[in-house]
Amino acid sequence: MRIVTRLRSSDALETVEIVRPEGVPEGSVLSVFRVQPEVAGQRLDVFLQGQLKRTSRTRTQYIVKVSAYDVRGKRLRSNHRVQTEEHVLLWRAPWDEEQVPTDVPVLYEDEHILAVDKPAGLPVHPSARYHKNTLINVLKAERPGQFLSLGHRIDRETSGVLLVAKSTTADRALKKVIESRGIEKTYVAMTWGAPDPALAEGVGAKVTPATEDGPGAFRFERSLELDPTSSYRVKMRLGISDNAVSASTRFRVEATRGREGQLPYSRVRCELETGRQHQIRVHLASLGAPIVGDKLYGPDETCFARGADGELTEEDLVLLEHPRHALHAARLALAHPMTQERLVIEAPFPADLQAFWDSIG
Repeated sequence: MRIVTRLRSSDALETVEIVRPEGVPEGSVLSVFRVQPEVAGQRLDVFLQGQLKRTSRTRTQYIVKVSAYDVRGKRLRSNHRVQTEEHVLLWRAPWDEEQVPTDVPVLYEDEHILAVDKPAGLPVHPSARYHKNTLINVLKAERPGQFLSLGHRIDRETSGVLLVAKSTTADRALKKVIESRGIEKTYVAMTWGAPDPALAEGVGAKVTPATEDGPGAFRFERSLELDPTSSYRVKMRLGISDNAVSASTRFRVEATRGREGQLPYSRVRCELETGRQHQIRVHLASLGAPIVGDKLYGPDETCFARGADGELTEEDLVLLEHPRHALHAARLALAHPMTQERLVIEAPFPADLQAFWDSIG
């Protein structure tokens, strides 16, 4: 098979004919990765782990072994040193995707928007691991021919309320509401320990009472940015550079429970004032109360790659205590993007998290 494609360099698009190498099965999926100057000289497995983001070093080395080539069809090895403007090609078998939950309850629907209760484990966006099995594709299978567009996103492991637009007009209107921060977003998390406002000073955060949310509620303000020191390029950290973005969350501990000889567990209500990537997870971890089951901000971040590869060990599962992070998008409140009427949508607390909470008590 011959593919004529345009590969981008620093200042131009170059037309290149790529030939499927001998031995690569027909129907294989081609991914092309361009080497930027700042990563030149890296080993190929290190470079690709940074590009694939949710893949462990061991898994990346396997991917290189079975699928990595240059544009001429020459096999590449893990110890190959990548060069500026080089293009690395991965010829991989068509995705044999993991099964995902396909029962998506409808919480609200009218002619303009749809609100669903997204189950944990169902991705909202395509990724290297989930290409077909996404929320929109599941909904389109049930509603063939209907326009459907995500209004916002939540992580694959997070359950709860998600808005979908049913027309281009509604999609534009909903995006405007979100951009203007016109949606109240309430989450419920179960954490190891209780968030301690006294720790805020140590991480340079600003804490103020939030009495409107109930006794003991407080507002936590601390900027966020991608963590350049992490091998997982989706991990966030508290901001220390000029590129950090503002982030604020209001927290209130609703209940605490404990097992003998262990730190207490908390059920925490979280009100988002901004919607940054992993905001609740990073803020709670910085307050000494990481979310139960969190593979990236919990007790061992290497669980993240093993979880993405489906290779969690028994020791990992004991450490995490729950197979997914215990975070639920419980409530959305907004002015309807088309009618301007007040709309409040709630998703019931999921059975898996309730069972975990009951097991503590």
